Amino acid sequence: MKLYKETINDNSEVTANSQQLEILKKNFPSCFDKNGAFIPHKMEEIVGVSGLELSKESYSLNWLGKSYARLLANENPRTLLREDKEHNSKEENKKSENLLIKGDNLEVLKHLKNAYSESIKMIYIDPPYNTGGDGFVYNDDRKFDMEELSKLAGISLEEAKRILEFTESNSNSHSAWLTFIYPRLYIARELLRDDGVIFISIDDNEASQLKLLCDEVFGEENFIANLPTIMNLKGNNDEFGFAGTHEYILVYGKQKESAILYNISTKDNDEIKKVWDTDNIGYFKLGTLKGGGENGTRDKRPNLFFPIYVNKYSLEFSTTENINYTDKIYPISNDGKELSWRWGKQKIENEKFNIHITIDKNDNFKIERKLRAKNNIPSVKPKTLFYKPEYSSGNGVKVIKELFSDKKVFSYSKPIKLIKDLIEIAISDNDIILDFFAGSGTTAHAVMALNAEDGGNRKFITVQLPEATKEKSEAYQVGYETIFDITKERILRASNKIKNELEQDLTKDISQFDLGFKIYETTPIFDGYLDDIEELESDSKDKLFDGSSLNEYDLDTLLTTWKVYDGMRLTDELQEIRLDGYKAYYGDKKLYFMDKDFETKDIKSLMALLDDTTNDFQPNKLVLFGYNFESKAQRELKEALGNYINKKSIEIDMVIRY
Repeated sequence: MKLYKETINDNSEVTANSQQLEILKKNFPSCFDKNGAFIPHKMEEIVGVSGLELSKESYSLNWLGKSYARLLANENPRTLLREDKEHNSKEENKKSENLLIKGDNLEVLKHLKNAYSESIKMIYIDPPYNTGGDGFVYNDDRKFDMEELSKLAGISLEEAKRILEFTESNSNSHSAWLTFIYPRLYIARELLRDDGVIFISIDDNEASQLKLLCDEVFGEENFIANLPTIMNLKGNNDEFGFAGTHEYILVYGKQKESAILYNISTKDNDEIKKVWDTDNIGYFKLGTLKGGGENGTRDKRPNLFFPIYVNKYSLEFSTTENINYTDKIYPISNDGKELSWRWGKQKIENEKFNIHITIDKNDNFKIERKLRAKNNIPSVKPKTLFYKPEYSSGNGVKVIKELFSDKKVFSYSKPIKLIKDLIEIAISDNDIILDFFAGSGTTAHAVMALNAEDGGNRKFITVQLPEATKEKSEAYQVGYETIFDITKERILRASNKIKNELEQDLTKDISQFDLGFKIYETTPIFDGYLDDIEELESDSKDKLFDGSSLNEYDLDTLLTTWKVYDGMRLTDELQEIRLDGYKAYYGDKKLYFMDKDFETKDIKSLMALLDDTTNDFQPNKLVLFGYNFESKAQRELKEALGNYINKKSIEIDMVIRY
């Protein structure tokens, strides 16, 4: 059994490179000497043996504050996560897997990092554009002195001084904006699945800088597209020289070669006539059955080089020789090159209804496959110039006014059709989409609306800072004091609107749709909670934080924060475990002890549960709230677990957490 202590909010040892060095040491220990110094030529040897070439080109984006931004990306969260129990206990929200989280999105991303690592299929964000008029200023409540920042970020005192000046001056320079966005994108990448993609809306003010930054964070090789998006076809005549019509959407994959992108459905009749045909099964379009590219040759796929036997009069066919099928068709290119079929014999036999054979005027056979429309809904490959009349920015405002009884509570909102199309391109029916600049809540609205249309079960996670609305704004006048209040109300109103529409549609079962959402928020760490880190390390009993000062609500906040830190999702439920007179919490093979007054009789009860082979209680990790667990109780529990072999033979670690 292992016993160790940890303080998950401690940033005393975090530097601009601490996480990266930890990864290197874990995966490449041979590249470090006995004193922990890095040995560059060892890494070059590893790269050389793998056959990779060392790039002779050196190009990167640098700005004042880059080292500070990397430090922010590496820091542990400085907050806790608290549940809105009143909202979440409502019937429509109890089982919902949708999330709205209130707080600084950098803090929220750090909280989500363990539980949602490599789990998100799509991220969409519409960050501040830094126009000078959109209200963006760099605002950071982290406090460093010049010497401390110099040490942690690995920079000179002069650079540290200049960085502190712009972080304290509400700057909106390019450097300030890049320092703001970098750590958020850095952590966002960790949340993406290998086949995931991120869409970022931006305008000309930061488009060039953002492209270079994304090349660094996601890798230049993972760039997918830069989509000029027409938001105002009439043009903005207030702009100099040209009437502006468009913004951009940058698209990157976590790993481009693994990225999965779908066609976009269309109900445009002219488009259907151009691309799609129909048979008794549904919509299809034709594609060659012959292989293509380097891997489509006979040499590369010899098992897929075989004849298809055809009756030239009936056009019936088979992959086995038959006296009625006298013509043998091989996958040969027009210039005589031997290729391969894209499908094997069994698939061709099983899907004869998806094979289309024609004969041209020269008696040459053409064998094609029918590419079926997903869910029998015709679709087309999206073009890089993104335009539909519904993408007009005015439509975003129009939806807000309709939902809020003709009140313009949000000055600019992305059109819902634009976000629905991006979702359709990027994710399938059961994936998660993350938007950590939620604004008016368009992404959440789009997810629920699209699910209602096609029966999908997509989930959203949206994050919004409780930024104050201006007192003279229409939003403030009607009672919305923060942007978060608007986000929440928009999702509630959109949900109710969709419910009403579903109730009118007798073909759909409303109970099958997730139209609720759970709410969590970041909250400051308790006063004095991290004041005694050094004393904790030395087992001192002096001046320790008093855990008994925390009420049940506070302990529940700690528990929520810890379960997410330990890899459980916010929507995962913890089970109450009753020992003798003590209540613990169990989930994902982790058992949490939060309260005081743990006694010897509770240890006996715990051992009995571990020995009971009729239950599925199999914890491999016990987490004790150190401030509420006396040393005597810690020792007794450790000894009991170390000396007793339970009947389930479970190996259990014990963590004293502060």
